[in-house]
Amino acid sequence: MKFQRWSFKRLTLLTIAGLLVVSTWWAKPSLGAVPKLDTIRVAIYLQLPGKYQVNTPAATFASAGGLTIGMSDPAGTVPWLNIGANEQSRVAKDDYKVRVVETESFDTALAVYKRLQALSGSGFITSLNKKGSTVYQVTEGTYGNSADATTAMAKWSSDSTLSKLIGSAKAAIQGPFHLESASTYASEAEALKASEAFGAAGVDAFVGVRNSGGSVKYSVFVGAAASSAELSVVKAAAGAAGSGLKEADDSAYLLERNDHTLTGKAGSPVKLYAFPINNAKVRIMPAGDSPIKLTERSGRTYRGQFEVSEFNDKLAVVNELPTEQYLYSVVGGEMMASWPLEALKAQAVSARTYALYQGAGFQIANVVDSVSSQEYQGTITEKPSTIQAVDETAGEVMLYNGKLIEALFSSNGGGQTADASEIWGNSVAYLKSVSSPSDSSSEKGLYTWYRVVLPNNQTGYIREDLLTDSGQTNAAGVKLMTVNTDGTKVRKNPKVEDSLPLVGQVNQGTAVAVLDKAVENNAMSWVKGPFTSSELIATMTKQASVTGPITSLQAGSTGPSGRVTQLLVNGQPYKVKYPDVLRSALGGLPSTLFKVDETAKVTMLGAGGSTRTKTSSAQPVYMIQAGGKVTQADGNVMVMNGDNHLRATTKDPSFRFVGSGNGHGIGLSQYGALGLAQQGYDYSYILQYYYKDVTIAKE
Repeated sequence: MKFQRWSFKRLTLLTIAGLLVVSTWWAKPSLGAVPKLDTIRVAIYLQLPGKYQVNTPAATFASAGGLTIGMSDPAGTVPWLNIGANEQSRVAKDDYKVRVVETESFDTALAVYKRLQALSGSGFITSLNKKGSTVYQVTEGTYGNSADATTAMAKWSSDSTLSKLIGSAKAAIQGPFHLESASTYASEAEALKASEAFGAAGVDAFVGVRNSGGSVKYSVFVGAAASSAELSVVKAAAGAAGSGLKEADDSAYLLERNDHTLTGKAGSPVKLYAFPINNAKVRIMPAGDSPIKLTERSGRTYRGQFEVSEFNDKLAVVNELPTEQYLYSVVGGEMMASWPLEALKAQAVSARTYALYQGAGFQIANVVDSVSSQEYQGTITEKPSTIQAVDETAGEVMLYNGKLIEALFSSNGGGQTADASEIWGNSVAYLKSVSSPSDSSSEKGLYTWYRVVLPNNQTGYIREDLLTDSGQTNAAGVKLMTVNTDGTKVRKNPKVEDSLPLVGQVNQGTAVAVLDKAVENNAMSWVKGPFTSSELIATMTKQASVTGPITSLQAGSTGPSGRVTQLLVNGQPYKVKYPDVLRSALGGLPSTLFKVDETAKVTMLGAGGSTRTKTSSAQPVYMIQAGGKVTQADGNVMVMNGDNHLRATTKDPSFRFVGSGNGHGIGLSQYGALGLAQQGYDYSYILQYYYKDVTIAKE
């Protein structure tokens, strides 16, 4: 079903009653074989180069209703262990690690661990009993092979601070090769008692858990060697206690360790379960109705279950849950839950369609939990309104020619959404540029900021409430305002951003000349910069080669929405993979819908109508002062054109970006959806306005 493109005037002048008529004649078609996905797999931690690389050495789970830990196999999930209410359980790989130190001093162990953290290492503090004493082992890393662990060991051994902390102790490689008791035990306590003989002999001993025929059995695992050959050394060290040991096979097991990493206290260990790196898949399931808390992901809680496995030599943590419940969180993560229900419903259908379109987009997962897919933060972003929006659109997806569309969306289209071709270089029939005047809804209630010239000729932004109109102008007719508060901060951009250096500070009574004004930086309109040549080169060379210094930066071409599709650097094309890369290349711009202010560039009219353009300090500018005295401009200069528009120029090149929109700009504009919903449009109209010629269908 097609909808015509509506003008801004048409959108704003229609009455609410008229709008509701538009909504009521639309009917959802009944189509066969509409795609569906009952459960979805969301990667929280995953090592997938080129797509998503977010890693953790261990994952810590708990639930108010308790947990069940099990293993997945082709026949399904088999429960192994029951964990008490709110009791933490850590899961990690039983792989190769650097044992940096073994010590009886917890303070030493903690100091070594903190040093590893400072060096960006991924450390563990675990404890076990040896020769009648508790010893603490600090290990680092999660490596797929002995060679990588050995390389890391050389790095840590060369750190002088670690060397002082460790003293005469020698680092070593721990690995996934173990000896195992021939005897099995019915309980953890029995296995722990049996392990004492090995600890007394001075070798590492742990409780191991296996499941045989649906029955959980415990055994004693001895040693953590990097190879089978090293196990003979461990067995010899075990002496008489080692007579009943065999080499452990790599079928599914969980190796229990006492972990002090999270608590940082000797007397407060957390149980760490290490699983073999042989395609084992650990399942973390809620024992009751309460969600599961994942400590490493900001303590968020999640519906459904977790699967923990090894993938590309790293720990993979995947949340598996019903797709509709996943959307409860996504809608609240992508939109404000307080927004009108029709906007939330539009987001629900877009998010559902997007998720289904991905398939197994991340190999062992359908999607990831960040904006690389869709914002997913577990139960924290669920609200009654987001649940209602999902439930009232249950199963609905968008189709084009009977197939799922790639339902892309962004925060704000900047007044005109993007055509797919001007972002990624390829055209898509249903992803065309449309007018999106309602995007300005993001500007509502924000401060105005004035861009001013200070007495020292520096330029920057001051918020409107910190200035008072003096009612005066300077000799050139430029409006003057007066600062009304001591210590007023002059900022580079029209927003409070304490991470950026200030232009300066001024006190009450200071007169400033007004260049222009702007709404506080927001999703619709923004200003970034100015950036120097060296600052831009630092970010641009990460994406494509560029020869500096940069003296000129211009849009070489733009697309249907006005977004920059080619950038010229010193007159030459800057060759990026696709246009949207320009956002990161230029220091993280919100969108590619921008204009460049080349602050050093001035075109001057000379005698006989000739013109001259200055782009850098290498091209001096001379001024004739009163009395005919000629001086060279040595700093910032204010220039007024024939229309009496005042512009600040600089001696050396720098570049400001004045733009609109936030995100790639393709498809649904979330702020545009907000504005349309506020005008009375329903979600079906909103979707078919932004996605051209699509059909909304339900299973």
